[in-house]
Amino acid sequence: MLGTDAMTLNFHDRVTVTIADHIAHVLLDRADKMNALDDAMFDALIDAAGYLRADAGIRAVVLSGAGRAFCAGLDLSNFGNSGSGATDRRLEISLAERTHGRANRVQYVATAWRDLPMPVIAAVHGVCFGGGLQIASGADIRIVAPDARMAVMEVKWGLVPDMGGFLLWRGNVRDDVLRELTYTHREFTGAEAMRLGFATHADADPLARATALAQEIAAKSPHAVRASKDLCNRTPFMDADAVLLAESVAQIDLLHSPNQIESVRAGMERRRPEFVDP
Repeated sequence: MLGTDAMTLNFHDRVTVTIADHIAHVLLDRADKMNALDDAMFDALIDAAGYLRADAGIRAVVLSGAGRAFCAGLDLSNFGNSGSGATDRRLEISLAERTHGRANRVQYVATAWRDLPMPVIAAVHGVCFGGGLQIASGADIRIVAPDARMAVMEVKWGLVPDMGGFLLWRGNVRDDVLRELTYTHREFTGAEAMRLGFATHADADPLARATALAQEIAAKSPHAVRASKDLCNRTPFMDADAVLLAESVAQIDLLHSPNQIESVRAGMERRRPEFVDP
């Protein structure tokens, strides 16, 4: 997927991150369990996101799953013994406690990708259920295989989606559609996901499409891309006056900056730009 000088990192034997050419490929790497979410996977995803946040050289992230699934959701073997004393006590932390900014630990597994300063593109194939769907929804853009199996699964287990899904789906999925899919936990395909608002594009090779898009983004001014993502994240929660001001403030910061000047020069000279990292 990436260049020959790639650097590979492993987080808790659950997530592999490969970095090259300003792109990070984050791979949920528990293929034997369809990348189901156990406590170690929670830690791995949070730690991987933290690592990427601190790397100013990363311009785009691709998020995918190993094997035959993106993520099958919660590993039910960790939850089937509730009340017996065998349940992992770390997962019983008070959900009302804000341990990661505005989110709790479980929510941050999904919202961390939206909060990263660089764009994140999810490449979804196979099964993408419950918590897996919420993690994919944390990405800026989702490329989904047409035959992927997807579901808002939590009601099946007597739960509600609680990994940030209701925040991440807002503005993408129509309210009545989200209600139906949540109440019934019915499966839908990747092709249907695009029509419903859960996916950006449907593609038979989502990883290749996501990689190509990441490469396109990585070739743009990283300061402009990061500022654009920041505006996309913040402006839905602002009134009209605040949105207009936020645009202006971001533009002032970019005007006449080295990367903005390089963007203009490279365009006029018909060459590939050479940007400096944030």
